[in-house]
Amino acid sequence: MRTAIVHDWLPVYAGAERVLEQMIYVLPEADLFSLIEFLPDDQRAFLQGKPVTTSFIQRLPFARRKYRYYLPFAPLAVEQFDLTGYDVVVSSSYVVAKGVLTSWKQLHISYVHSPIRYAWDLYQQYLREAGLRRGARASFAKLVLHYLRLFDVASANRADVLVANSQHVARRIWKTYRRKAAVIYPPVDTDAFSVQAQKDDFYLTVSRLVPYKKVDLIVESFTQMPGKKLIVIGDGPDFKKIRDKAGPNVTMMGHQPFAVLKQHLEHARAFVFAAEEDFGIAPVEAQACGTPVLAYGVGGARETVVEGETGLFFTEQTADSLKAAVAAFETGPHVFDPHHLRRHAERFSKERFQQAFATLVEQAWTRFQAEAAPGVIDASDLESPFDGAPFLL
Repeated sequence: MRTAIVHDWLPVYAGAERVLEQMIYVLPEADLFSLIEFLPDDQRAFLQGKPVTTSFIQRLPFARRKYRYYLPFAPLAVEQFDLTGYDVVVSSSYVVAKGVLTSWKQLHISYVHSPIRYAWDLYQQYLREAGLRRGARASFAKLVLHYLRLFDVASANRADVLVANSQHVARRIWKTYRRKAAVIYPPVDTDAFSVQAQKDDFYLTVSRLVPYKKVDLIVESFTQMPGKKLIVIGDGPDFKKIRDKAGPNVTMMGHQPFAVLKQHLEHARAFVFAAEEDFGIAPVEAQACGTPVLAYGVGGARETVVEGETGLFFTEQTADSLKAAVAAFETGPHVFDPHHLRRHAERFSKERFQQAFATLVEQAWTRFQAEAAPGVIDASDLESPFDGAPFLL
């Protein structure tokens, strides 16, 4: 089975690249393709020595720092990869990777991290926050995003099997593409963390400081609760704006090495998470440390946090709603067993991802070969290795 893996971008090792890393582990003989590859030397180990075939965008001026400016060329670029020598193509897609061209004799499995959010459900928010409501630049941006929406829908039909990283994303895939998707949760390195039963008296949030993460909301809420200590780990374009809102009970630590992050996750009284995420790795990492989570109860958090067992939800992205959740956490009847939280987090381990992904590829390839006239494979016909139920949850 000759296999290729196609990934959107490779500028850094982040969430989508953790998934790619485990795909490479499951398919070690696969060849790797990406629109660009500008990984720092200290982040390349996850490629396991594989060379990367890149697109013409790699060679365009200033592509290392300004590759996102070439987004209008991405659909064309991904279609230029010559994959004719492969039996199976796996795309790891959050922009255009699922748009690779394959023939009817090739099986194409696409792991969709998300439909392009800034082109679909975050379209108006993106234009508003980028200052692209009126003018020539705004008109050009709207035209590009319209073009991306057309490509996004068309390219979804190029895959034989769609895989989502959560039930939340599977619903968005159905809404956007009218396609069923299997669900395989992203891999979380739970082994990198250990349970700490004795907690300190501080709350913690860890995030890149960008608007949709809503760290400003968390800081605002705790500033209004001066008797409670909040620590914020992370950096980003909103760092100064958020720091200016912070009261004396809020500590902004900026970017920290993993050892510092791990120590704080293990010792925090609770982890606070206010974003609407497709999945959300940080809350699972907190639970792997035995640390309960206070989360905005929408999106992927509904699948990684169990209300009353591993954390509590707040229902609105407002300071009052978050403060009410903190009060319920401190005065309510809930008892959060750190070891139960750890067991729950292990449902999202790297090993479970490897097992599920390997099973899906094997089943899809077997079914594809058996079909007299191969075509789209209904993800609900594939059985999960864990409980015999369909991957479509």
